[in-house]
Amino acid sequence: MTNDASARTEESDVVLYGGKGGVGKTTCAAAHALALARSGAETLVVSTDPAHSLGDAFEHELGAEPTDVEGSLAAVEVDPETGQDAYRGVVEALAAEFRDAGLRLDDADLERLFEAGLIPGGDEVAALEYVARYADAGYDTVVFDTAPTGHTLRLLDLPDVLAETLGVAGDVQRRVRRTARAARSVVLGPAAYWGAGDDGDDEVAGLRERVARVGVLLRDPARTRFRVVLTPERMAIAETTRLVGRLREANVPVDSLVVNRLFTNPENCDCGRCRRDERRHAERLATVEADFDLPVERVPELDGEVGGIDALATVGESLV
Repeated sequence: MTNDASARTEESDVVLYGGKGGVGKTTCAAAHALALARSGAETLVVSTDPAHSLGDAFEHELGAEPTDVEGSLAAVEVDPETGQDAYRGVVEALAAEFRDAGLRLDDADLERLFEAGLIPGGDEVAALEYVARYADAGYDTVVFDTAPTGHTLRLLDLPDVLAETLGVAGDVQRRVRRTARAARSVVLGPAAYWGAGDDGDDEVAGLRERVARVGVLLRDPARTRFRVVLTPERMAIAETTRLVGRLREANVPVDSLVVNRLFTNPENCDCGRCRRDERRHAERLATVEADFDLPVERVPELDGEVGGIDALATVGESLV
């Protein structure tokens, strides 16, 4: 299987797993991706959580480029520097225009521009860059293991925020460019405008276009599904209510809820603890099914820690 994104042009289905921290998003995303790959689909699973644990789930060392895990499954962990690199490219593009207009900017000035925070959310920008990079890279499905709820909501808000910010930056860039060309025309005449309007390598326009594409993708029900993971606990259910509400406000298609670590007492143990946990989880599951107008996937609690291909394969049976 080739992992060269530049060689792929087909659109992929996109599945995003999100939810409260600690509910098992990474396990569910990894298990779903593994199940898809074992069914024959070319699948990539991407961790956008700054505190990566996807490699731990697979018991496989991962990096910032897709790594083959098994068969048609590859995995990648977002490099947080990607967001900073995108931001630095915008700052350097603006600085180049300022210098071209005759404004002196040394390295210290450039660093102050960079530290001023023109673009918010470096981790979220990095996540957007990876969505843009791999969503149209030709995999059948790309599964995203997103960061906890707060990060995910900022990720969803970021396309609109960046569209405004980069729009202002682009306007400034164009005004400075026009001023510089007008000044040169006094000396050079019409030759000052040769090549004008060639924005092929424009970092500002390029990032703005990628961010806009991701914003459209995240709201496209024909391609995108968001699965909210929760455990049968009150705090997780409450946070799921808020997250589903925000996703719907943002027009992000919510596919289903995944109730993870559901205790079902398979051995019919008669001890007080098992009976209590079984009853409590059954009541919480009933609450979830009554309160949400969404399909509910049930992932049973497994003995021990969930890690490694065999354990993920077991979880994946509940998710595809």
